[in-house]
Amino acid sequence: MSDHPGAGRRADMKLVLVAPEIPGNTGTLGRTCVALDLELILIKPYGFDLSEKSVRRAGLDYWRHVRLSEYDDWAAFQATRAPRRDQLFLFEDNGAQSFYAPDYPSDAYLVFGQETRGLPPEVLTGMNDRSFHLPMHSSHIRSLNLANAATAAVYQAMRTYLR
Repeated sequence: MSDHPGAGRRADMKLVLVAPEIPGNTGTLGRTCVALDLELILIKPYGFDLSEKSVRRAGLDYWRHVRLSEYDDWAAFQATRAPRRDQLFLFEDNGAQSFYAPDYPSDAYLVFGQETRGLPPEVLTGMNDRSFHLPMHSSHIRSLNLANAATAAVYQAMRTYLR
């Protein structure tokens, strides 16, 4: 038996992409979701069509196994899912806290914004205590690639649920 507090429990985390712009990132994250048995939630508008070859190419033949949910906008997502405040983890380059800080609940929603603009104001307003960043130590880097950042965050969030 592992000494990790969440070991042996199954996580039901969700990865949420708000208005993703680059099909390859979405496809790559779909593949990550399949690997970890996570639901991928996409919130429109997209900067591409989900049927594009680049989405499928990045997701390889795994895309058909993605547990995918789509919403027309943030309000529709909120109305349908009604996540608790403590379930929401909003990731931004300038998030108030390090992604190492929280203990992620097994039913967390890990929320990422557009590659070029991040999360929109309707998502961030009043949520400073729910915003997180991945540490970057070089002044030469403004941001991380969405697929890389989200994958790192998912693995960090699931660290106590993975064996």
